[in-house]
Amino acid sequence: MPPECLELEVTESLAAQDEPVQAALRELKALGVRLALDDFGTGYSSLVYVQKFPFDLLKIDRAFVAQAALHNRDRHLLDAMIQMARHLDLQVLAEGVECDEQQQILVACGCELAQGFLFGRPMPAAHLRDWLRERDGC
Repeated sequence: MPPECLELEVTESLAAQDEPVQAALRELKALGVRLALDDFGTGYSSLVYVQKFPFDLLKIDRAFVAQAALHNRDRHLLDAMIQMARHLDLQVLAEGVECDEQQQILVACGCELAQGFLFGRPMPAAHLRDWLRERDGC
């Protein structure tokens, strides 16, 4: 598999490990492996890791998505995270999208990638082909 076809999700706690772990992440990135910072916004110093590592993707934690439909303050925070990622030339993906209203908020904020139960529930690999056919109409 070409390294650029692999994307590793890295939690902030992993990125915060000692220098050998950080060096290994830099080596993987140098090989062409994509790095995603998972659960962004839940750690104590997430911005330090956005600055320190060459991430390709920021995955915004579901807690921010869930609250954005309920409170303007949370919606503004979600929007700020998305705009920050875009200004840093990072892709941004919102986790935990469960309803149309959340998806609409994310689209309005400029978030182009999302995952969650709105799109599909976890399933065995054996069922994936049938699920894709049903969704595609083929």
